Amino acid sequence: MRHAVVLPLVGLLLTPLLSSPALAQAEPPPERTINLLVYGDDPCPQGEGDEIVVCARRPEAERYRIPKKLREKPAVSGGPGWGSQVATMEGVQRQNLPNSCSVNGANGATGCTAKMLEQWFAERRMQQSRGEP
Repeated sequence: MRHAVVLPLVGLLLTPLLSSPALAQAEPPPERTINLLVYGDDPCPQGEGDEIVVCARRPEAERYRIPKKLREKPAVSGGPGWGSQVATMEGVQRQNLPNSCSVNGANGATGCTAKMLEQWFAERRMQQSRGEP
């Protein structure tokens, strides 16, 4: 019963679309269109008959250059290099390595004496140079 009511309504809605005439164009498009790049003071050529000529003007310095799209280098794919990844991993794991003066890891406290000596030498150099690093 429900389909019996819906189908005629859909048919009534679609009938104006089927009987409408196609929209007519005012003028047919030109037969040929030409796009050109001209450099410096070069003249733009005139179209013959129904031709349309579109000129884009560039500076004279760009006449013999590689197009800008081809000059740009593509982004590096594959992520960071192997060397920088190793340096990052070593920096992150340095606190777990021996001689790191850290509470983390088995040998973390072995570097505390070396750190204290480095700080003492830096302070001594600072005093000898009268505050100039």
